[in-house]
Amino acid sequence: MVHIKSREEIELMRISARLVSQTLTEVASMLRPGITTLQIDQKVGEIIRSFDAVPSFLGFHGYPFNSCTSVNDVVVHGFPNKTELRDGDIISVDVGVYKNGFHGDHAYTFAIGDVREELMQLIRVTKESLYKGIEKAIAGNRVGDIGNAIQEHTEKQYGYGVVRELVGHGLGRKMHEDPQVPNYGKRGTGSKLKEGTVIAIEPMINLGVKEVYTEDDGWTIRTQDKKCSVHFEHDVAVMKGKADILSDYSIIEAAENANAELKKDRVVVS
Repeated sequence: MVHIKSREEIELMRISARLVSQTLTEVASMLRPGITTLQIDQKVGEIIRSFDAVPSFLGFHGYPFNSCTSVNDVVVHGFPNKTELRDGDIISVDVGVYKNGFHGDHAYTFAIGDVREELMQLIRVTKESLYKGIEKAIAGNRVGDIGNAIQEHTEKQYGYGVVRELVGHGLGRKMHEDPQVPNYGKRGTGSKLKEGTVIAIEPMINLGVKEVYTEDDGWTIRTQDKKCSVHFEHDVAVMKGKADILSDYSIIEAAENANAELKKDRVVVS
């Protein structure tokens, strides 16, 4: 069942979504070679609680961390651990915040240090595909229109693997609601999008094949061929004419760019 949100509820959801964005902004500022994903997760928990909010992921179906930190060939649901990030890694950080009775839930993929060009292109194309999907998230369109836009840009144009087993979803008082939002599909198919529906659109795009597998921990999902994967996610309210993006990448990107400039300065000084 799809839960239609009122204008007031959407504004409450915007607060939760923006708190996720603020949290990911702090993550962007701290990322560097040598930091561990467990340190990132601990910081995420501290930041969310400083907002008088609750980490949505902690305890969700038994999940034991505040965030999902997915490095290189991990598609999603990566467990934070004590392994240090290395120059050339990529990492998707996925965060959820629960406040005022509603969840925010989105993700961003970061480059650590000097990342090879083919991965930078995968990051760029996956982010582009997210916005192409969002363009289709308007009242009267269908769910398949979103997935088709993402698939056309990533798989058809660049030959990347679009993960089938994992999809975007509705969002609200529960972190996962109807409808499911696949990252592939045919135009004009699937359920019709109604004004006031809030969805998390989240392309998960692999450098190689689309096939994935789950590790023995029951959570960590990796690419079958061990090639890297990229994950971006926005919280979006379906509206007439144009989707309303509730989350905010601009502040994350600004922190990401500032962190990159600091790295350049350190290189010059050394």
